[in-house]
Amino acid sequence: MIKKLIIVLFALLACNIQAQEGTTSPYSFYGIGSLNFKGTVENKSMGGISVYTDSIHVNLRNPASFTGNNLKISGFDNESRPVKFAVGGQLSSGTLKTNSQEAEVGTTTFDYLVLSIPLGKFGVGFGLLPYTSVGYKLESSILLNDEEKLKNRYRGEGGVNKTFLSLGYQFTEELSGGIDASYNFGNIINNAVEYSYDNEGNLLTYQTRETNRSDLSGLNFNLGISYKPMLSDKLQLSTAFTYAPKSELASANERVFSTIVINSLTGEEFAINELEADLESQGLKETDLTLPSKTTFGLGIGQPYKWFVGADYTLLKTSQYSNPIFTNNSNANFEDSSTFALGGFFIPEYSSFNKYLKRVVYRAGVHYGNTGLKINDESINEFGISFGVGLPVGRVFSNVNLGLELGQRGTTKANLVKENFLNFQLSLSLNDRWFVKRKYN
Repeated sequence: MIKKLIIVLFALLACNIQAQEGTTSPYSFYGIGSLNFKGTVENKSMGGISVYTDSIHVNLRNPASFTGNNLKISGFDNESRPVKFAVGGQLSSGTLKTNSQEAEVGTTTFDYLVLSIPLGKFGVGFGLLPYTSVGYKLESSILLNDEEKLKNRYRGEGGVNKTFLSLGYQFTEELSGGIDASYNFGNIINNAVEYSYDNEGNLLTYQTRETNRSDLSGLNFNLGISYKPMLSDKLQLSTAFTYAPKSELASANERVFSTIVINSLTGEEFAINELEADLESQGLKETDLTLPSKTTFGLGIGQPYKWFVGADYTLLKTSQYSNPIFTNNSNANFEDSSTFALGGFFIPEYSSFNKYLKRVVYRAGVHYGNTGLKINDESINEFGISFGVGLPVGRVFSNVNLGLELGQRGTTKANLVKENFLNFQLSLSLNDRWFVKRKYN
């Protein structure tokens, strides 16, 4: 197990070295950024469904999945008590397209780190993952003396991270439930520079910059149920339900106005003087940010260790989102978000230990929904299709998971941006026996 953990640490270090920003989406300008997918590479490769659970993979989307499973695994002396350790990240590339312009973008991100420990009928899980990401660079221009000039430049960075503790309990062989508590923390920094020119259209020496920073923290909870009865000797029905009630994060805010000088060669900004805004008198120094409630239903059917097909429907009450410090965008508002996902997997022969390719897990899925963001009366929708494989490693059902997702977000209507993206995901899902009683001294 030590060797495996060393491999994981090196993989995690590599992800963090390369990672700069969690997103390049211009839509992360709104609210607290773009919502990250809460799930593993295995989930994402099946369109994002959360209804499927088993003994050797972590399912971050349903806390009921952290329970000990009664299925017997020969690799663990006919006991199903593997400790599961998973880490994942992704490499993203794509294009941002408007009616008149197009740009190439890319990021490398760390997605999750989680440890799951079954304790009899109980199961405990804890880990770390990003919840939202902010990373945009936007510009607006004006026509001055028949020449197009830069008017404003907007930049944002940061996001909210989530560390969680989950507890699950297996009521029967078919029914399990769970709850997880998450502590959310992070900060969001937004910069806006306004460019000024003289009567001849020459850029002035001094420009104005507004910087807004919000430090966020708070708890939220997620409840889950999983019911998996056998319909026959070979067919198993899987149902799942999760609900995260509305919650609030504390937001400590500051706003600073600066007079700056911009290096014409590097674009670097140097502040000459700064003035902090009196947010206290406006009631904006400390505010509450409302996180919306989320409900997910899942249904699927399959043959254990062979194949599975399932679907999820998720309703996120994004219209509940609010924070007074972020309500200055008159052209944008939040509406309820809904997403439909369909996916599954196929294993040719999971117990074929002399033919490696027969033990490989082949996954595919599709998802479609609206993000909950509405700009210029246009809903920002997202579509994606995904594929993946689970490559067995070692002798105890550990695996390397590879995923590929192609998708599209947004539209070029109403002067908006269409994003075409390609995401490559990589994860390690490691299983081992811990706390084993010695039979011989």
